[in-house]
Amino acid sequence: MNYDYFIASVAERARIPRDQAEPIACFTLNTLAQRISSGQAADLAGRLPQELRPCVAHEGPIATFHLEEFMRRIEKQMGADRPTAERVARAVLATLWTAVGPKEFADMASQLPGDFVPLLESAILEAPPRPRDEEPPFHGSLSYDDFIARVAERAGLDREGARKATEAVLEVLAMRVSAGQVEDLRPFLPYELRPALDRGLTRSRGEAMPMSLDEFVNKITQREGVSGQEAPAHARAVLSVLREAVGDKEFQDTTAQLPREYQRLLVPG
Repeated sequence: MNYDYFIASVAERARIPRDQAEPIACFTLNTLAQRISSGQAADLAGRLPQELRPCVAHEGPIATFHLEEFMRRIEKQMGADRPTAERVARAVLATLWTAVGPKEFADMASQLPGDFVPLLESAILEAPPRPRDEEPPFHGSLSYDDFIARVAERAGLDREGARKATEAVLEVLAMRVSAGQVEDLRPFLPYELRPALDRGLTRSRGEAMPMSLDEFVNKITQREGVSGQEAPAHARAVLSVLREAVGDKEFQDTTAQLPREYQRLLVPG
């Protein structure tokens, strides 16, 4: 991600002018860097645009402040109220997530106090897509519209419901299988669906999470916002379309990492 994309993303999501987004993005990153180890700050710097790397330079002991102090410092720096400061913090963190990638963001998040979790979670949901020139080219057989339309038809959903179901299933699937397998799926999925994979990788920190079928379905239920009775049918529809999108080999490589009990979701209802 280049510097202009980063700052434009912060300005858009925070709803502030670009000339205000530049200094507050640097200040927020610097405040964040004080709360993590110097090694982790250096890892972030290596993935940021050159112009932002000095913002995360950090030496000395790790600070001990919590979320309230983090937000207070942003408020004071901007001379703004709390809602504005929260919007800015989410915008910077959302763009940081895209810039450094799910695994590096998760490594950073693991060093922050638990009260940061709601802010980090909301930022991930607002994260901009990766710039297209940083994504592997699309080699799939289904466009985004075709993918969503097939899910809608098979699950009996409208377009918005099909989108939510698709993103929920892909996110949880990315939590359950290895990061390498997720990356193998990526070129075969439309660009619009890839952020769901990245959110799953962030939550799993790039390592396949042990998960029973019931846990898998429960996580889909939570993310999609539907009942436990609806989620399995939606998951089955999404997985059937996923197979058509990525091909038999990649689909079989993915499902080979799932316990046998998952077969109930892989057989048409």
